[in-house]
Amino acid sequence: MAKWEIDKSLGQCYGTGKKIEYGEEYFAALVETEQGFERRDFCADYWEREKPDVFCYWKTKLARPDEKRQIFVDDQMLMSFFERLAGETKQEKINFRFVLALVLMRKRRLKYYSSRVEAGNEIWRLRTVGADRQFVEVTKPNLNAEQIEELSSQIGQILQVDL
Repeated sequence: MAKWEIDKSLGQCYGTGKKIEYGEEYFAALVETEQGFERRDFCADYWEREKPDVFCYWKTKLARPDEKRQIFVDDQMLMSFFERLAGETKQEKINFRFVLALVLMRKRRLKYYSSRVEAGNEIWRLRTVGADRQFVEVTKPNLNAEQIEELSSQIGQILQVDL
């Protein structure tokens, strides 16, 4: 199983190297690299000017060390990230998407509906909760509880949220 080494925000724009000041809005993004997902932070002016190619992003503010960290990643952003991972074939992304599905089920954004076995893989069919009530499918990888916990922790570090 792949492990992502995610650095915390350094308070520096990846594109310009400029320091991001406390209270300043910036864009945190996940970028796909050969090693997996990498978190990069971009100051707002660089973001608007250069429009970097990213997998997903969210807008946030750099909190002072003594401030309580606010959560800027909402359930809709998690759903969007989950949907963007649909159809991926790399095992680490399948694992990542499955754990995101578990998080979204815990947050009551997805509900288990049924499962089937296809080509030796268990496929879960989940229903989205809300107005659209559409179905999505996710492959259940053979992860043990420790691996799921590790991936959940890594997702939380990447997105800077408490999962």
